Amino acid sequence: MLAVPASTGTAYGVAPAPGPPLSASSSSETDFPELGPAVARRLDTAIQQVLRETKVPGVIVSLSAPGKGSYVRTFGVADKATGAPMETDLYMRIGSTTKTFTVTALLELVDEGKVGLDDPIAKYIDNVPNGDRITLRDLADMRSGLFNYTMDEGFFKALTSDPQRPFTPQELLDYSFKHPVQFQPGEKFDYSNTNLILLGLVVEKAGGMPLNEFIEQRVLKPARLSHTVFPTGAEFPSPHAQGYTDQTASGKVENSTNWNPSWGWAAGAMISDLRDLRSWARTLATGTLLSPETQAQRLKTLPTTIPGAGYGLGIFDVQGWIGHNGSLPGYEALTLYLPESQATLVVLLNTDILHGQTEPSTLFGQAITRIVTPEHVFNLPVTAPRATPRPSPQPSPQR
Repeated sequence: MLAVPASTGTAYGVAPAPGPPLSASSSSETDFPELGPAVARRLDTAIQQVLRETKVPGVIVSLSAPGKGSYVRTFGVADKATGAPMETDLYMRIGSTTKTFTVTALLELVDEGKVGLDDPIAKYIDNVPNGDRITLRDLADMRSGLFNYTMDEGFFKALTSDPQRPFTPQELLDYSFKHPVQFQPGEKFDYSNTNLILLGLVVEKAGGMPLNEFIEQRVLKPARLSHTVFPTGAEFPSPHAQGYTDQTASGKVENSTNWNPSWGWAAGAMISDLRDLRSWARTLATGTLLSPETQAQRLKTLPTTIPGAGYGLGIFDVQGWIGHNGSLPGYEALTLYLPESQATLVVLLNTDILHGQTEPSTLFGQAITRIVTPEHVFNLPVTAPRATPRPSPQPSPQR
């Protein structure tokens, strides 16, 4: 493989952002900076520094706000073997950002009266531990107490010994259900991918079709996301970046581009690109696919174990930035929206290898927001959600 350059510095200009101008009374009119050449240079420098320090192969960044302009850049390489540069039109695996789509599908069914957030999961799925007490709301806001199947060592061994193998939702649940419940529902926040597998099954049952079809028809099409897909196997639209991970049986870095993401399913299997995620960040945070009442419930975040972060119904609020991060072997993503300035931030990268004990996506998010929104610095420590399985001596919810 070729050595990864610090940055290819591919630039895509500073152009006016779409959307209506902010009102003069908005505090963001003065708080959020113009994304002109001076700010762009600062962002370039900060992102390049993170790229060098983390040794991330490549990253795609988009930042925009109405009336403030748009910053879109790529740095580094999409393929370490060929040296092909990152480009803005590449498809990327988005990991736990998938949760935002699955929960949106669920909430659409809530709006239709087909499911209730306070229904017990036992109403829809049999043999769930504590299923008569755990509600759909508990699952969506990560307070179910169910063991995270991606923390199971047997699961990790099964995935890494054959990364191309398919997993069924029931197989994933079996890895979780052999463990005792961690606590009673509602007692505390504990990020568990198991919750989303169950919600995916609820969407299938109440929606009357496979989850990937429901999300395509009821979420992606209405949101006009033509470059977002829910794969049923290892298929990966082109063009896409190569992904690199150390979450392997040997612990060595491997190319994970064609690993089958079925093990993430409703929690982390989806694929998207920069353009779609820019649009989705706003749709998700403003609730245009949902009733105002349901969106208000979604955004009612509860405290988490992560300082400065709350979690709602399949959505984070991190220092005011609303959205989700995502990680699975070889890829990471941030899809965020800051309501007070109507700012959108998307970061996509082609590795999930931690820098020390920190997600590389978090480091990019920190570096960018320290410049443009110093009062709202995005930060998720290592305990932030990942749809990735590597066991840890100190259990954390993401792995």
